[in-house]
Amino acid sequence: MTTTPAAPTFRLDLTGLDTRPAQVWGGVRLVPLVRAEPIEDLRLHQELYEPEYTAVPVGRRTDYFAFVPHGFVADWTRDGTPAAAYGTRLDLPSAITASTPPDRVRVRVPRRIAKRENRTRLRFMPLHLALEGYLSLHFGGPSIAWEEYSERALRNGLSPRAEEAYAGDRVRGLADALRVFEIHPGQCGLVVYVADALAAAFVVPHPDDYRALHRTLLLDLFGELIHHYALLSAPVPDFRADLRAAGPINSTAELRAAVDGQERAWAAFHDDTMAGGLLDQDYRTRTVRRLGRFRLGRFRPDFRPKQENHIGEAITDEHGRLAYLKTFRLSEAQVRRGHLLDRLAAHDWHLPTAATALGLTEPQLGLRLEGAGFGGLLRQDVLDHYRRAARQ
Repeated sequence: MTTTPAAPTFRLDLTGLDTRPAQVWGGVRLVPLVRAEPIEDLRLHQELYEPEYTAVPVGRRTDYFAFVPHGFVADWTRDGTPAAAYGTRLDLPSAITASTPPDRVRVRVPRRIAKRENRTRLRFMPLHLALEGYLSLHFGGPSIAWEEYSERALRNGLSPRAEEAYAGDRVRGLADALRVFEIHPGQCGLVVYVADALAAAFVVPHPDDYRALHRTLLLDLFGELIHHYALLSAPVPDFRADLRAAGPINSTAELRAAVDGQERAWAAFHDDTMAGGLLDQDYRTRTVRRLGRFRLGRFRPDFRPKQENHIGEAITDEHGRLAYLKTFRLSEAQVRRGHLLDRLAAHDWHLPTAATALGLTEPQLGLRLEGAGFGGLLRQDVLDHYRRAARQ
């Protein structure tokens, strides 16, 4: 039996990005990320589309369908000289920003989610690289025709798979927070918290790119968990500097030093504690495209139940430094689905072995699969047997 080599792993590293004090609006907390040295030889700009669904062929007889209001275009240089971003538009289509959805949407069919336009330009759909990777997780279904699986599962795998998400303009308070708060000099990124749950991280190469793309967060996708938190959360507290612990302050220089100390303490608290669920875990990564000295890839976690889990996509340079980042926080139900599929695949889709590894009985695992939406994998008589065993 041949085994598929494990995907390489990496950790998100914010080296080169400095954390600035948070800005709070209701239940939304925005944490700016600033670069001391912008990346000059890679630039991003936005392309806006009319409201439409997109169907992208991603494999043999397999398509990815999604609502895609905009795309990003990456331009880079091959010799390290500064690149320029062209065609950026700051306005949003009225149909996207309207309070009611459009009556009709068109369907367009690009050939790829990430498509090279020429030797130094790549067009891709932000966040959809990551979501397509999650939806295609073990998409082929059982690798061995065990008797418990249905003929449909053995023939079609997990087709179709679907997940729901909300546009950023449906996350209460986010639009006002992005409109009200200032953009810092040198700002190249932002970490968004809703009810102090890390909702998304967004990083670009250059401050000019960030100013142009700041409000594109309203077109990004957020999970059901974040939308729920935004609707129900109370205003979160603001973290205010307390200089009394610094001792007597008798000069402007001492005041400046005390303020700098508070900013360093806040940055350490944010990176080590608040963002720990995003930064302190290993991700499995897959390279999608090479962009000169950069690479565009997507990543996913090991699906730790009852913990914080994110999927995302990133552009990194040859030293692993982040040039671009977008993340999407998974709900507990999405984590559970990914965890179950990973465990099944790790044990060659053999239900008794996978159940033992998870500390479950075989009927319990079968019913968990049904509860996660994968009941179609199993034959109906097998599911009925599991239900009877659970009742007894």
